[in-house]
Amino acid sequence: MKNSTLWQSVRHIFNEIHLYAGLISGIIVIAVCLSGTIYVYNTEIRESANPELYSVEESGARKSAEELKLKLEGELESKVVGVNWNTDPESSVQFTLKKEEEKGRGTTYYVNPYTGEILGDSGVKTAASEFMGYMFSLHRWLLLDRVEEPMMESMSNRDLGRFINGVATLLFTLGVLTGIVIWFPKKVKNWRQGLKVKWNANWKRVNHDLHNTLAFYSLIFLLIMGATGPFWSFQWYREGWQKTWDTYRDPNAKVEESAKPEPLAFTPGEFTLDEVLEATDAALPYEGVYRISLPGKDNEPISVSKYRSGFFARAGADQLKINAGTLAVVEANLFSDLPMRQQVGRSVKSLHTGEIFGQFTKFIWFLACLIATSLPITGTLIWLNKKKKKPTKKRKPVARTVEMA
Repeated sequence: MKNSTLWQSVRHIFNEIHLYAGLISGIIVIAVCLSGTIYVYNTEIRESANPELYSVEESGARKSAEELKLKLEGELESKVVGVNWNTDPESSVQFTLKKEEEKGRGTTYYVNPYTGEILGDSGVKTAASEFMGYMFSLHRWLLLDRVEEPMMESMSNRDLGRFINGVATLLFTLGVLTGIVIWFPKKVKNWRQGLKVKWNANWKRVNHDLHNTLAFYSLIFLLIMGATGPFWSFQWYREGWQKTWDTYRDPNAKVEESAKPEPLAFTPGEFTLDEVLEATDAALPYEGVYRISLPGKDNEPISVSKYRSGFFARAGADQLKINAGTLAVVEANLFSDLPMRQQVGRSVKSLHTGEIFGQFTKFIWFLACLIATSLPITGTLIWLNKKKKKPTKKRKPVARTVEMA
């Protein structure tokens, strides 16, 4: 009997925490999760809305990467500084060009690999890119970064939005954790009831079941999203994450001369983009997408990142530094060579967005984020329904007849 009373007290405390964490963060969580649900398919939405930039018709043989580079440099009188290259026969490729006196990263052009035609560039804003920009702003800063007038003297609007977002995410995570305790049935033999929705019941019961059941099935994904979200809101959280997963590097720490690695020697030389791709494939023999950064100076290497492609493609790029003079790989940082802890630590963005295993996990994250959007709504309805319960009616006294003598 004492154990039962103690359990009821503990459950009541967790229920109160769960309730107020949800009520305080509810509106923010809806905004953040709804925008996150949409942003999961950011790339796909942009490509579907603007197929003229990303899709091409397969026609004959593709031009080589070097042919396209020389053609663009001649037409635009600029220098290619970066390339996004893929082998999909129906996709465009991207070249980033920059003039010698130009500052910044340059302009990225979408190019038809069969004809060399420029399909568009990153400087042109499309309706899809504008919309997804708003979704990203809502998800990260609650659109406060778009408010021109400062709202507080102590911090910028962007920092304020980041702070509110972070607090709401922590409360949401707390709500998920306490919800586990509340979900646990009073009687162990009834645990199966918490795994299904009783669709033939009244709407209040259906709403209650949806809140509990959907949260249970998406529990692990909600916790991952909640645990990774504050990484971009709080410096202390970001450092704690990095220290936990052994990826932290103190920016103020001084490296002793004896501990410094020997500088790599790079020699200048003539090379073609196709030779760079061949050298990359020799070191990383799998299908993927390439991102090539060309050296700005003679003593700098060619930097290449290669990402796996496919429905179950694992996140995490393999990075190479290639000597421009010899086209030899002088440094290779392979994601698979990292310890498991560091793989997790460096995958914080992929874990948060659902790209950890390609399209497979993106779809799961989409569903989980959609459920997360609904939880504050169904939870609030449960709370309101409980408050509206009418008090039990008092029984009227039964009149007794008295016999007259």
